[in-house]
Order: sequence, then structure tokens, then C-alpha cells
Amino acid sequence: MVSTGARGEVDIGVRDGRIAQLGGAMSGARELDVRGLLVTPGGVDPHVHLTPPTRAAGGWRWVDDFESGTRAALAGGVTTVGNISFPERGETLADAIRHDDAQAARLSLADYFLHPVLMEPDADNLACLAPLHKAGHTSVKIFLSFKRFDRKVSEYLEALREVRAAGGIALVHCEDAAIIDCCCTLLRERGDTAPRFYPEARPVQAEVVATQRAVGFAETTGCPTYVVHLASARALEACHDGRARGIPVYVETRPLYLHLSRERFEDPDGAKYAGAPPLREPVDVDAMWAGLGFGGIDVLATDHAPWMLADKLDPAQTAMELRQGVADLETCLPMLFSAGVRRGRLSLEQFVAVTSTNPAKLFGLYPRKGTVAVGADADLVVGDPEETRTIDGASMHSRSDFSPYDGWEVTGWPRYTIRRGEVVAEGAEVLAPAGSGVLAPRGPHRPI
Repeated sequence: MVSTGARGEVDIGVRDGRIAQLGGAMSGARELDVRGLLVTPGGVDPHVHLTPPTRAAGGWRWVDDFESGTRAALAGGVTTVGNISFPERGETLADAIRHDDAQAARLSLADYFLHPVLMEPDADNLACLAPLHKAGHTSVKIFLSFKRFDRKVSEYLEALREVRAAGGIALVHCEDAAIIDCCCTLLRERGDTAPRFYPEARPVQAEVVATQRAVGFAETTGCPTYVVHLASARALEACHDGRARGIPVYVETRPLYLHLSRERFEDPDGAKYAGAPPLREPVDVDAMWAGLGFGGIDVLATDHAPWMLADKLDPAQTAMELRQGVADLETCLPMLFSAGVRRGRLSLEQFVAVTSTNPAKLFGLYPRKGTVAVGADADLVVGDPEETRTIDGASMHSRSDFSPYDGWEVTGWPRYTIRRGEVVAEGAEVLAPAGSGVLAPRGPHRPI
């Protein structure tokens, strides 16, 4: 058994969905012999896009909903997901939560929590913040990449003050809209509109400037700030600078930035790798691994937002409008174990911290989630550190028909995934029915 700060050979007893005993004599209705395997807390992925099929997310329609997305999650050892919930035009944050909670309660196989997106920082939405936090929705997401942000900076800062007062945390997408707009104009003027120019459409400086602003906003308002999907060494430096001065800034990266770099856009099918921010240079990949290893990056999350390959490679798209996102929920933890733990880049304890314990703490789920301890939910992954599979996205559980890692050999996969004491996946077979996941109770944000 490996948990943050603890490792040992111990029997684990489960009763009524929670861990009831560690060590000592015990017996149960079902016993799993896991000798030679690794037992870790279930993964907590705080950043996914599982938009119900009846609703559009900011104009985007990904192919996974709460059913197919969480089926992939359980197969990959992720037992709790945090969904980004967009309001429709004219709706409030509370409306977004109500719609997505209803859909997730009907469809989700994993436990879940919801981050409402603050599209319009008007009086109605500001009035929603405190009641939502009191009801356990202790986070909000803000996009600096949307032009509307700069039109209403003062109102967004007021929202950050409200989030801080309510004990919550803000997730911030850090790309500067004005810089992106300027770069896209320059590319059009030069005729450089092919997909391979996508990194120039959303360049490093757009990420760095927005990250610096996010750190400044956190310093000004005191609001705990979680920088999502950070991709570059320079943006990471901006976060390090703020953290060194005691500013409550936390950092997430995602698998794309650990395993791939920008030369992929030179491939004929390079558009399939598009995310926001784009893939960066090999030196940035090295910086992401170093950040995970030395604690400068707190969380690995997927930003799971998959498409069909034909949609990603639509020839009508230019570098300015590639469809962003890939399927990653089923492969995230095994790939981190294979490329991180097995290669000596991360310890087992660090693996557990960035995939489970840290996100559970940041988003108010700990100690119910994110640890192997008496009283915690019995969310456990029994992993086989020697099992090797070749990734084939078309045969996995996401509705997407490809993976950006198709053909890669990965070693270290879940043998069993256990959610609240129930075996919900055995190997690649998912056993849980739709609707068996529940809304995870959340308290206030807590620092790590």
C-alpha cells in the first residue's frame, strides 16, 4: 500500500464503502489477494470536460458525456472527476451546476464534483458564489483567454474576492486573448494558416503574460488560484516567483505536456495533437517533469475533451481554429507510472500526491478522498506494475476513435479499480452501471 507519506504491506478492511481497518485480523464477504501488486488511492482528476450531449460547452461539443468519460476514468484508475460546467447564454452559475449535476447523477460511473464557469461576472452570478460554496461547490473557473475578460477585469476581481471570502479556489485558464488575437492576425497576413502554425497562433508569451496576471490577481485579492494545464517553463517560473512570496498559487499540468512536444505539429496529422496551450519545446517538457519531481507542479490532470479523429483533422480548419482536446482519462495514470515511476523521475509517493492527494486537498475532498486511511472512502487502485499494453484509442472506453499515443507501449495498469468499496473495474473491463457515481461532498479549499 502506498499513500502520501506512508508505504507498507498491510491488509485493508472495507465496510459500508469506507476503509474500516488497516492491518490486524479481518475477513469479509469478498477478499482480493493483491500480493505483488500496488495499492494506491483512487485517482482524483479535477479537470475534465464531460459535456452532456444536450448542452454545448462554450460552442464546443466533445464526444464523451458523463457515462463514456467516467467509464474511461474507471478503466484508468480514476475514481473521482471534477467537471467544468458551462452555463448557457443567459444562465447563471447555479443553472450550470443544476443541469450538470442532474446529468451526472443519471450517467456517471465515477464520483464527481463540478466547477461552474464564470462567463459573465454580473450581479446575478456574483450573488450565486456564496450559496454555491455553502452547498459544497467550492470552486469557480475563469478564462483569461476570452476577450470578455479584459472588458470586465474589475468585475472578475470582485468575483475572486467573493471566492476567497467563501473559502473557495479559482481555476484560471492562462492565455492572453489580446496576444492570441494579434498573433492570429499576423499569421493571416503572412498566409501562414496551415495547422502546423498552431503554436505560433497561441505562443508562449500569451501563456506567460496571462500567468503573470493570474499571480498578480491572487496577490491582490488573496484568492487561492489554480493555474490549469500549464505548459511552459517560463509560465512555471512566474508561478514559482509568486509562491516564493507566499501567494496561494497552485499549478496543474496535463499528460500532453509530459509526453509530446511541438514538432508533432509538423506531422501530416499534427492537428490531432491540438490543445490549449499548444505543445511546447522539449525544454518545456523537461521543465514539467522537473516540476512534478520537485514539487513546483502540484497536480496532473487530463483536461479530457475528446473529438473524433475526422473532426480533429477537418481540412477546413486553419491554425487559428483547430479543435482542442484529446481523450486522456484512461491513459493518464498508467502513462505517468510508466514514464515517471518506472523511469525514476517520480517516487510512488509523488505519483500518489499529484494524481490523488493534492487535488483532493485543493478542492475540498480530503480526507474523504485522496488517501488510504481509516474513515476515508474506499477508493483504491490495485495496480500491476509489470503489465504492458499497447495503446489503441479506438478500442478503449472513450467514444473518441483515437489516442494521441496510439501504438505506445505502456507498463503499469490497474488490475482492479475500487470505488467506495465496490470493484468497478477488473483489468480493462468496467463493471459499474451508469448512475452509480455520486456527487462527492466537498468542504473549503485547503492549502497543500
